[in-house]
Amino acid sequence: MKRFLCSFSLIILAYIAPTWGSDLDTVVDNCDGCHGDGGVSLWNDVPTIAGIDAFVHSEALYIYKDEARPCADSAYRQGDTSRAPTTMCAVAADLDDNQVEAVAEYYSELPFGPAEQDFDATLAAAGRATHERDCAVCHTDGGSNPEDESSILAGQWMGYLESSIADYRAGEREQPGRMQDKLDALSEQDVKALLHFYASQQ
Repeated sequence: MKRFLCSFSLIILAYIAPTWGSDLDTVVDNCDGCHGDGGVSLWNDVPTIAGIDAFVHSEALYIYKDEARPCADSAYRQGDTSRAPTTMCAVAADLDDNQVEAVAEYYSELPFGPAEQDFDATLAAAGRATHERDCAVCHTDGGSNPEDESSILAGQWMGYLESSIADYRAGEREQPGRMQDKLDALSEQDVKALLHFYASQQ
């Protein structure tokens, strides 16, 4: 049902988007200031958003609009870096619903760029086993399938994933109950191994 509603909204957007195309360019330029050109991040603490499923991306923006997940200050990484630091909650609050849907669709059509980062092969092998045991039901294809409605983990920056998992484990981000149970059962070593497994997929 959610995918139907998302698809229906995108059909509507096809008719109205041309009236504010310049607005979309401005919004995308602002997003790229933190997330990198074309939404491909070059920074360990900032996620790549290119290639993320449009529904997943728009849902995340709506959650930020509701201030229902942590919103830390972040400096702009490129472009006009003299701009004051901002937060995802503040950025999302400035977007209307049409812009949220259009931005999510725009980035979903761009190629995901896996981060080139160091990883430990032994830990990655252990992380693969942990992923297959505890995570693969929802995060298929090693966490690389954008259609899972659980975002892309494979090739995402390790620092960002580490902070996200910490937020989930602390109960600061909404999540399915079964995910909370899975995370609660993982040791710190399990989490570390998972991070290296996802980082190894370049």
